Amino acid sequence: MSVQAVTHLNFQGQARAALAFYQRVFGGQLMQFTYQDAGRTANEADLNLIAWGQVEAPNGFRIMAFDVTGDMPWQPGENAFYVSLRGDTQQEIKALWDKLVDGAAIVQGLAPSSWSPMYGMLKDRFGIAWVVDVVEHAHVG
Repeated sequence: MSVQAVTHLNFQGQARAALAFYQRVFGGQLMQFTYQDAGRTANEADLNLIAWGQVEAPNGFRIMAFDVTGDMPWQPGENAFYVSLRGDTQQEIKALWDKLVDGAAIVQGLAPSSWSPMYGMLKDRFGIAWVVDVVEHAHVG
């Protein structure tokens, strides 16, 4: 079993460019898919924004990013990152979620999503936003 904490950067319309830049800097594989790919938005203006993206390099560098949709508040430097907690199994993610949820505000309950068999989001008792999921292969692009 393996669990990793990864910096997850939040943008508003710049995630695609940022991920491409980080891939040029660090090398590795770029994976990303849009809100349209995920079937996650009703707002046409958001369909081509990045719902999930990642650069993963052989040297261990990994960063994740997405575009905040137009209906969510976002200010550079204020809602600029999440801690992404990714695991190999639903059991290990559920066990960690059950501990993190103590005193937390649940943003999205732990449940299957279009990209993972288990995904959830919460703000812990210290105000840190955590996104947790079980690792699945994403679209390469």
